[in-house]
Amino acid sequence: MIKVAPSLLAADFARLREEIARITSADMLHLDVMDGHFVPNLTFGPGLIKALRPHSELVFDTHLMISNPGELLEEFAAAGSDIITIHEESTFHSHRLIQRIKDLGCQAGLSLNPGTGLDGLDYLLPDLDLILLMTVNPGFGGQEFIPAMLDKIARLRKIIDASPHQVEIAVDGGINTENLGEVIKAGATVIVSGSAVFGASSPCEVIERYREIASGERC
Repeated sequence: MIKVAPSLLAADFARLREEIARITSADMLHLDVMDGHFVPNLTFGPGLIKALRPHSELVFDTHLMISNPGELLEEFAAAGSDIITIHEESTFHSHRLIQRIKDLGCQAGLSLNPGTGLDGLDYLLPDLDLILLMTVNPGFGGQEFIPAMLDKIARLRKIIDASPHQVEIAVDGGINTENLGEVIKAGATVIVSGSAVFGASSPCEVIERYREIASGERC
């Protein structure tokens, strides 16, 4: 069974508490933190995550699209993040930061932009809980899925399956009911979806539809 992680970036920020209440059937809440430097958009920081934490029992999946993520790991862990994902492109020392995330009591994720290859992941898999493949270029919601990423998902699936490690494959960007089947068949296990979920009149129905599609692909 897949895990569904609606992206808060697509929610109505004027009524976040109510928006979170609409996705109680999800598995995670995906929190896109952008600094206006690593990516061109600017979103929120640990203060908002801390404010939301008492209002949700979902796993908080914090995705740091920021430069120098090592400077803020403690703050995001203290705010209530369950998973902290950094970008391979944002640091020269991804292994060190992954270890720090684990030391802070969080699960560790590593994100790769569409143009970043899979070389070197073998040495990081023992310490990773999740690899997040960007299926759009990061920085903005509502973009279209990049079809070439299906091959990347499949190649990552083979790398993980050939190892002794249990690592989730998350995908983020342009996922909807039209392409979800292909994404799952390629090997994804965590589906980040923003506009398709929060933009629906009934987000829980969309989440359930995702699971139905996943069940069909796993048979």
